[in-house]
Amino acid sequence: MNSSIPRLIIGRLGIGVLTLLIVSLVVFILTSLLPGDAAQEQLGQEATPEAVAALRAKLGLDLPVYMRYLSWLGGLVTGNPGVSLVNGMPVDDLIASRLPNSLKLAAATALIAVPLALSIGIFSAMYRGSIFDRYTNMLAVFLVSVPEFLIATVAVLIFAVKLGWLSALSRSVEVDSFLQLLSVYAMPVLTLCCVLVAQMARMTRAAVIDQLSSPYVEMAVLKGARPMRVVLRHALPNAIGPIANAVALSLSYLLGGVVIVETIFNYPGIATLMVNAVVTRDMPLVQACVMLFSLGFLLLVLIADIIAILSNPRLRT
Repeated sequence: MNSSIPRLIIGRLGIGVLTLLIVSLVVFILTSLLPGDAAQEQLGQEATPEAVAALRAKLGLDLPVYMRYLSWLGGLVTGNPGVSLVNGMPVDDLIASRLPNSLKLAAATALIAVPLALSIGIFSAMYRGSIFDRYTNMLAVFLVSVPEFLIATVAVLIFAVKLGWLSALSRSVEVDSFLQLLSVYAMPVLTLCCVLVAQMARMTRAAVIDQLSSPYVEMAVLKGARPMRVVLRHALPNAIGPIANAVALSLSYLLGGVVIVETIFNYPGIATLMVNAVVTRDMPLVQACVMLFSLGFLLLVLIADIIAILSNPRLRT
């Protein structure tokens, strides 16, 4: 292994930690600027100024911003993101009760979207210019342009209202049969997969076409190699880095799209927890959820970067 690979990986890790630190500062400042007050939300509009001031002091909301940030960051690093201002429960307990549900939804979406998107992208690159390639590209552009809430609304109108096949809500995540599995996950996964597959397939197609235009692939074609062998043995191994980045960037869409999908279908995940926390001005919970989404995005990008570094033939020699 090239000696520069460990340095590159350590550099990526350092950049990731620094980025997460900057994100934490931005998140804390922005959430602190949100209108409303947790103490006022808890006591109601009829509370006296004295009662509100006392509760603010009890919750530590009267401290300077920098002191609250340092205290929050220290707790975040040590695994103690604080206590919910609304119900008094530890934030990590609230997140732990919802995180498995969001992970199940993300895993179900990825298991369907990744193989499907990679297959479509590779076949489109192999037969670029064909009817299959043209129509899949048109459909991909259309799906990328359509917002998630519109896809979710259309899915509800068709499969829940018109046909009555599926439930419009996914309140329960307890699955005892295949029919319950479809009832809970079918429409949220369908909504997420539409844009996810379209994005990933387009980027995969571009990465494979770029490799198919390389001189070594042209040489393999001149030697009589079959199209499938050219793609699988020559183009695809050298396209692993770009494809890994395509998969990571597409999966990071789940972190944003899941907020809309969980809210529309009332799915009990992290996103709905964060939305409810914003409504009640529960800042410790909002901040922890946003940092969790940011950490997930950075981990995906970091993994893609490491795969790209390890798959680079120039660095392996």
